Amino acid sequence: MSATLRQKVLVLYLGTSALDSPVKGWSMYDGTGKESYTTGDSTVPPYDNGLDALLDGWRVIQIPTLIPPYPGEEYTTSFMKYPFVFEKLEEI
Repeated sequence: MSATLRQKVLVLYLGTSALDSPVKGWSMYDGTGKESYTTGDSTVPPYDNGLDALLDGWRVIQIPTLIPPYPGEEYTTSFMKYPFVFEKLEEI
C-alpha cells in the first residue's frame, strides 16, 4: 500500500531577495491536519532565513517578483516585498 501524502506550505517574507537574508514575517499552513496555525501565534520565526528552510527539507515553489520602486517612493513602507513560498510533502 502506498503512503498518502499531504502538502504543508510555508511563506517566508525575507529582508531581501536573497534566500540567506533574515525572515521578517511568515505564515504556515498544514494540509496534513496535524497542526493548526494562526496569525501572530509566535514571535519567533520558524527559520532564521530561507536557506535554513531548504536545509530542513522544504522545497521552494515560488520566489518574489522584483519590482523597482516608483520614483520618489524609495523610502516608503508598504507590503512585504520578498515572499518565498516553500512546500513540504508529509505522509499521513
